[in-house]
Amino acid sequence: MKLTAFMMNLRWAFFLLSWACSSTQQQEINTTTTSRLPPGTSMPGKVLIVYLSRTNNTRALAEIIHKKLGGTLVALDLVAPYPANYQTTVQQVARENETGFLPPLKTKIDSIQRYDIVFVGFPTWGMQLPPPMKSFLRQYNLTGKTVIPFNSNGGYGIGSTFQTVKELCPKSHVLEGFTMRGGSERDGQLLVIQGDRAQEAERAIQNWLRTINLLK
Repeated sequence: MKLTAFMMNLRWAFFLLSWACSSTQQQEINTTTTSRLPPGTSMPGKVLIVYLSRTNNTRALAEIIHKKLGGTLVALDLVAPYPANYQTTVQQVARENETGFLPPLKTKIDSIQRYDIVFVGFPTWGMQLPPPMKSFLRQYNLTGKTVIPFNSNGGYGIGSTFQTVKELCPKSHVLEGFTMRGGSERDGQLLVIQGDRAQEAERAIQNWLRTINLLK
C-alpha cells in the first residue's frame, strides 16, 4: 500500500516537472522570436538603411550593413545643421531633449512603404536617442515593418536609445540591435572605425546579422 502511494506521488512529481519545463521552454521561445526573424525565414522585400552620423563612425557601420545586405543607404541631413562646435551642439541637443523639439529633416524618403526592413543607425547623445532620429521615426509610418537599430557610442553604451526606438515604433517588429564603440568627439577622437577597427566591425556585424537570421 505504501509502495503504491509512493509510486503515485512519484508519477505526480514527474508530471509537474515536465509541465514546468514545457512552460519555461515555451516562454524562452516567445522571448527569442521577438528579437530576431524566425529561423529559416528568407529576408523579405527591400532594405532601407537610414543613419545619422556626426563623426562618420555610424556611417562606417551603415556602409558595412549595406555591403552585406544591399538595399538603399540614406544619411539623415537637417534643414538647419548642428553647429560645428561640440559644446554648442551638446547644449542645443540638451534643450531639444528637454522641450521635445524635433528638428526638421532635409532628407526626404520617397515611397517608404515599399521597404520591408528598415535599419536605423545613430550615435548615443547624452545617453539618449538623437533628436534627428526621433524626427525620422515620428515622420514616417513604419507600421508592420521590421525595424533594426544599430549604434556607435563613445564608451558609455546605448543608454535609452534602443528602448526609445521600440517606443516610437509600437506597431513595428523591432529586432535585436547592434552597438560598437566609435569615436569620442568630446575627447578629440573622431573617425576610429577604419583600418583594423573597420575589419573588426565587419566581422561583428556579420555575426550579428546571422544571429538575427538575416544572413546564413
